[in-house]
Amino acid sequence: MFLNELYHSLNPVAFSLGPFSVRWYGIAYLAGFALAAWVIWRVSRRWELDLTPDDIMSIVIGVAFGVIIGARLFYVVFYGAGYYLEHPLEIFALNQGGMSFHGGLVGAVVGGSIVCRMYHISIPTVCDLGVIGAPWGLFFGRCANFVNGELWGKETSLPWGVMFETGGGVYRHPSQLYEAVLEGLVMFCVLYALSRRRPARPQGTFMGTFLVLYGVFRFLIEFVRVPDAQLGYLFGPITMGQCLSLPLVVLGVVVLVLSRRLNRPQVGHLE
Repeated sequence: MFLNELYHSLNPVAFSLGPFSVRWYGIAYLAGFALAAWVIWRVSRRWELDLTPDDIMSIVIGVAFGVIIGARLFYVVFYGAGYYLEHPLEIFALNQGGMSFHGGLVGAVVGGSIVCRMYHISIPTVCDLGVIGAPWGLFFGRCANFVNGELWGKETSLPWGVMFETGGGVYRHPSQLYEAVLEGLVMFCVLYALSRRRPARPQGTFMGTFLVLYGVFRFLIEFVRVPDAQLGYLFGPITMGQCLSLPLVVLGVVVLVLSRRLNRPQVGHLE
């Protein structure tokens, strides 16, 4: 159980400065946004877009605010099971966890779109650039979930099972790491490989591919991941995560079809 030994050797707190503690979860968010910004810059250079470092930084900041707000609101609405109606002030207790990827995605699009409108930048192209870098945020985030001992999977006898403190004293699937690999590393490799073609593939190609891949990967991993305790299974083996992921697959297919039909080139600033 090598992963079990690794898990128990890790501390969720990266370091402390007096009464102030910095957790790996916060560092994961920061690293994800920083690396995503670097990827966006590299790809925009390859596509020969007229985006400046200031443009990209402004977009990333807008996306960051959108991700945090959207992820929290979606968790409160779809995963809260009425808890936050009785404890409304805890909606703002981000240090207690509770973030939804699906809400973060919506928030990222809204936040990034607001900045794009302010600077007259193409929203579809920024969406494509953003999802090429986004898997790094997913990768670091899921690794942080593993360090925190949260969002673990079902019981397993496989040699990489992990016994989490809150998991009932049994070895479980490290589903956080499954997601880190599939939603993070695999998705990045696919999207980055697609981005290397010149001229760049049409607008919507990357957003559509991202939605399809994430929806499929998340739907499959949910079969070995234990659902949130307050919700459980909605019906049969189906979870809330799967119900929210299926529409992403459908939407992704629609975006890919439209992308192929419209065949619009990637652009930076709008004239």
